[in-house]
Amino acid sequence: MFDWTKALSRVARLCAIVAGMLLTAITLMTCLSVIGRETLGKPITGDFELSGVAAGAAIALFMPLCQLRRGNIIVDFFTTRCSAKTIQRLDQLGAILIAACFALLAWRTAVGGINAFRSGSGTMILGFPEWMTYAFMVPAFFLAGLIALAQGAGLMPDEKRLLP
Repeated sequence: MFDWTKALSRVARLCAIVAGMLLTAITLMTCLSVIGRETLGKPITGDFELSGVAAGAAIALFMPLCQLRRGNIIVDFFTTRCSAKTIQRLDQLGAILIAACFALLAWRTAVGGINAFRSGSGTMILGFPEWMTYAFMVPAFFLAGLIALAQGAGLMPDEKRLLP
């Protein structure tokens, strides 16, 4: 039988791996650019543009794993004396609210990506197509929203049971 909670977990981890690869690429490119600037007087053209594009995509790609692990900020000052059941219900409500936020982000990011594609907009120096960043962000926001919705509905087991 297909276990969709494990599938969501695996896809969230894959997104985080891709995000880590993007951040590693940014780091290597920045190092090469600085070395080139200091030794040859020639930095990598548009390195800051590529850093911004990759960082934006990486941030979005980390969101599903963050939601899976319930890594968002929780202010429990007012709930310290509540029962475990009340805290669970409040956590579920919070997960449903954040699922709505992720759905809104996915929708508006998709609209922005479509507009960027249609207009052919790109970065200033390299002309790197902006829609490509949106293409990484939309599925990540959608996945994070799906995970949050499952958590809010009580269908997603505690993340500690999903971790190896």
